[in-house]
Amino acid sequence: MLTKDEGGRYTPFMSNYRPQLFIRTADITVGLSFPSGTPDAAEKMVMPGDHVELVCKLHHEVAAEVGTRFTLREGGKTG
Repeated sequence: MLTKDEGGRYTPFMSNYRPQLFIRTADITVGLSFPSGTPDAAEKMVMPGDHVELVCKLHHEVAAEVGTRFTLREGGKTG
């Protein structure tokens, strides 16, 4: 996640965070959560600047291939 200085968030978020996902011309709400088996997943926080692995659950289907780039945004801030 980008830091405040990089144009991203300045507060942490927890599992089930729901930003907007922008991929090509699509704008889709996505639910972010930790992979199954992650210890204490309900209590973990993602801090700005962290490098984490998350599961993205799209609210609508969209065609994408492995390696397709996307952007997460919320309230004008890029994730």
